[in-house]
Amino acid sequence: MENTMCPVDVISMCSAGGEIRPLRLRLEQTHQLLRVDIDEVISVKDVQYVGIEAKIFLCRAMVDGKKTLFELKYTIRTHSWCLMRKVC
Repeated sequence: MENTMCPVDVISMCSAGGEIRPLRLRLEQTHQLLRVDIDEVISVKDVQYVGIEAKIFLCRAMVDGKKTLFELKYTIRTHSWCLMRKVC
């Protein structure tokens, strides 16, 4: 899992109240697809970048046998997901 911002495919769940929660992500890494099941969403933060609304999810998952923290960004207007950074 890389530390750079890159678009990813995400399977997410929406509650009856409209809250969105990522469940699994998939990204291409050195010509292979890496699938990551998200174990826990630790926090969700609403942000605005130059008037563009987004949500930042701090998530925990097992990647290559290690617990990993990373941030996912969901841009509301474009309905797109991006892996922002690997925290540790």
